Amino acid sequence: MQRDVCTEPVLNSRGPGAAAITMAPGAGKGILARLDAGEVVIGDGGFVFALEKRGYVKAGPWTPEAAAEHPEAVRQLHREFLRAGSDVMQTFTFYASDDKLENRGHTQRFTGQQINEAACDLAREVADEGGALVAGGVSQTPAYLSCKSEDDVKAIFKKQIDVFVQKNVDFLIAEYFEHVEEAEWAVQVLKSTGKPVAATLCIGPEGDLNGVRPGDCAVRLVKAGAHVVGVNCHFDPETCVKTVKMMKEAVEKAGLKAHYMSQPLAYHTPDCNCQGFIDLPEFPFGLEPRVLTRWDMQKYAREAYKAGIRYIGGCCGFEAYHVRALAEELAPERGGLPAGSEKHGTWGAGLEMHTKPWVRARARRDYWENLKPASGRPLCPSMATPDAWGVTKGHADLMQQKEATSQDQLKALFDKANKNQ
Repeated sequence: MQRDVCTEPVLNSRGPGAAAITMAPGAGKGILARLDAGEVVIGDGGFVFALEKRGYVKAGPWTPEAAAEHPEAVRQLHREFLRAGSDVMQTFTFYASDDKLENRGHTQRFTGQQINEAACDLAREVADEGGALVAGGVSQTPAYLSCKSEDDVKAIFKKQIDVFVQKNVDFLIAEYFEHVEEAEWAVQVLKSTGKPVAATLCIGPEGDLNGVRPGDCAVRLVKAGAHVVGVNCHFDPETCVKTVKMMKEAVEKAGLKAHYMSQPLAYHTPDCNCQGFIDLPEFPFGLEPRVLTRWDMQKYAREAYKAGIRYIGGCCGFEAYHVRALAEELAPERGGLPAGSEKHGTWGAGLEMHTKPWVRARARRDYWENLKPASGRPLCPSMATPDAWGVTKGHADLMQQKEATSQDQLKALFDKANKNQ
């Protein structure tokens, strides 16, 4: 049960039985053993956005060659998430399929196998420092958008999972799929390894881009072999929790069993359409005014837990302090706080030592939980109008090419964008 918001003390705010955790609470147990026991599993955050801000990832392609090119940056980000309370080190293999790496914007300095191997080694190295699990991840492919065959798409996934099996990751995640059909294909390939499989779609309550409802998507993924289903990316925590609730209801109605996970954006997206934040005019370089506070994250963690979601993490925009907020909110259920809370204290407890008395007066939960932060932008609208081009798999605009986008192609896109405004 959540404690009363007005009476919880902040002095010595860890409270009884909430000593800092130096190892993952379920260390030594696999992902399904933890979830079967009803334990909370804290995921990590958004690597491509975090590393793009740090200068290691190119926006647009969003490919993870930094795992091989700048391993120290990836290693450090893993460590930040581990210290913040993450129980899972997901390999930095987002868009690390050969067709994506060969697509426009990639330098060809590293092969897909090199990137996937390096990512596995980095995740394992850091996971072993804190008893965390390693998850190998695959995501949607340009081949699917370009209408390649099921066999062609599955062959791309197979090359990635061969590395994951060789590196003996603890479980597998098929994440960031806009079409449930492609996610099913991924799950079928991942299931062939015999390892636990999680599958997340980047969808909201309207369903995938073909209009398949979230509940139907979840049922199809479970029948394909997924042990854990849910959503990641594209939408904010409130929207994602709502979507997973729809999935859970449908899976239970179908008489199936599964665990549930949520890894949303760290951005407020109440104005998004079915394609999520990529349709917002602020994507990807103007999203900072939408960033959730750590207190928003604590609310998300509690709401996700109440909804029956036990794998709770984040995606784009999530930094380590966001993950720490999840772990702090669920400290009573997890049996302690993460190591990253040692210098922090929950609900602003450290402010009791501030020089200014009016800042010391903010060292309490009810202040931060009820705060409505100002943006400081007098002319900034509260909502945006998303782009709505209405294209998906099979449309000419989504046919992928290895060559850089030509000036004529860009002009056509600029003209279309101007007409849509």
